[in-house]
Amino acid sequence: MKEIHITKGTGTGPTPLSAFDSALYSAGIANYNLIHLSSVIPPNHVPVLKQAEHNDDVATYGDRMYLVYASNATVEVGASVYAGLGWVMTEEEPKRGLFVEHVGATEGAVQKQIEDTLGSMTLYRKETYGKVHSAIAGTTCTNKPVCVIVAALYENEGWKGE
Repeated sequence: MKEIHITKGTGTGPTPLSAFDSALYSAGIANYNLIHLSSVIPPNHVPVLKQAEHNDDVATYGDRMYLVYASNATVEVGASVYAGLGWVMTEEEPKRGLFVEHVGATEGAVQKQIEDTLGSMTLYRKETYGKVHSAIAGTTCTNKPVCVIVAALYENEGWKGE
């Protein structure tokens, strides 16, 4: 089985974009070019909660990172933001699954959206799915923009012609 690492990060900065970059850095993925995927987990891949380490390696700096992610940001002092990924895996072999991404103002709201969405998505598919798993992160804005991200890292890839 190939692992899909689930990582989280929170960040702050003078602008929403700098807060997003700070959250990427906290999640260990700031030095990649992000390729946002949809929600399908290929056969023989399994999501695993594993914080990514920041990538300072010149050899992979700027690589493409294929991932599914949810991010949420705010500039409103006192406001909270949450982002989460949820996933389910088939019970049949080969194992495969589905991701969903949600954001909200509370952890409970994000968890409910994850459960409701995956519940719906698995109703009309022919496979039998196991229980819902999730990873959620949140933060509160105190005096400057904040951002939170939860990401499922499939793999990174260099550029052709290197």
